[in-house]
Amino acid sequence: MNSKPSRWARSVVLLMAVSIVSSCGLPRLGPTKREIFAGSVQREGDAFIVSVNERVTAATAVVPALGFTEDFKNAGLLGSDTIRPGDTLGLRIWENVDDPLLGSATSAATILEEVQVDGNGFIFVPYAGRVRAAGNSPEAVRRIITERLEVQTPDPQVEVRRAAGDGSTVSLVGAIGGQGVYAIERPTRTLSAMLARAGGLTIKPEIAQITILRGENRGKIWFEDLYENPKFDIALRGGDRILVEEDSRAFTVLGYAGTQARVPFETQTLSAVEALAQVGGLSTTEADPTGVFILRNEAEAISESVLGREDLSGPQRMVYVLDLTRPNGLFLARDFTIRDDDLLYVTEAPFSQWNKIIAAATGSLGTVGTVTGAIDALQGVGGGGAAAGGG
Repeated sequence: MNSKPSRWARSVVLLMAVSIVSSCGLPRLGPTKREIFAGSVQREGDAFIVSVNERVTAATAVVPALGFTEDFKNAGLLGSDTIRPGDTLGLRIWENVDDPLLGSATSAATILEEVQVDGNGFIFVPYAGRVRAAGNSPEAVRRIITERLEVQTPDPQVEVRRAAGDGSTVSLVGAIGGQGVYAIERPTRTLSAMLARAGGLTIKPEIAQITILRGENRGKIWFEDLYENPKFDIALRGGDRILVEEDSRAFTVLGYAGTQARVPFETQTLSAVEALAQVGGLSTTEADPTGVFILRNEAEAISESVLGREDLSGPQRMVYVLDLTRPNGLFLARDFTIRDDDLLYVTEAPFSQWNKIIAAATGSLGTVGTVTGAIDALQGVGGGGAAAGGG
């Protein structure tokens, strides 16, 4: 008579164990595919769920547009011999007399090094006075000084050399070999030449961006475009500030991919396949290749193009679905563009979920055996006591 209560107790505990392990209490990394689909606007959520196809990849293929304005591109090269305020000049003057006006009888020439052009564009030369230098070439300044000195000393010979100073410099900062202030000289009048003069980049060219600040104007390009598109190799101007920095775009990957992290872009454009490759691909034991999702806030115009609607207002929550098992699934993933701040989420495979249930149930059934064994033991003790009492 004790077998029926024992079997009943086992059944109750077993049902309780199965109920627990088949509930939502199983450990997991995020929502299931079914739960994501439940968040669509067609059901109870506020996101548009869209299966990726050729039309969707074309409508969403948006990459950041970088480039210089026409003002930057149309600026001509600075004359390498044009003197500007802040430049530094070197003067050497010879006099064909025994008692020179500027030097001494023992010196062949008078040397005036580092004569700086003042803010108004003038330099001072003894006995020649204030000489207008800015806007002139060294040859023009030489003639002016010669004309002024020859009325006081016969047949003066004048040499003027220009060494670019504060008036013709640019500053370079960021991921560059040698940060600092550099003079604009004949070999370094263009952007590419100045970058080379500063030691080149210290980051990968594929993700390098160059920003130029010129007064209130700003321009930014990809470093690779500088060499692929000659019009971006612009002429520099004194006072330009050049910043070289790494691309700051990144996407986040969660779920059953190779890792869970915020991942920086490694190229100018990044496809879904490349993004998965960057994080080690899909988990071979847990990932569901039919449930690869890209979540983003999409601009109104793109959202309307994707959905074929004209009644949307403002950015929309979009969830793009990739099924890598479809015949063209990998091609679509290759063509789908990942953008800054995208969330790439890979769902768990049903087989993996079932394995978890089996593993949990196996452990739970072990507990069931322990509990029912204890029940049997208690019943055995109780039965033995009753028999003894009856005797």
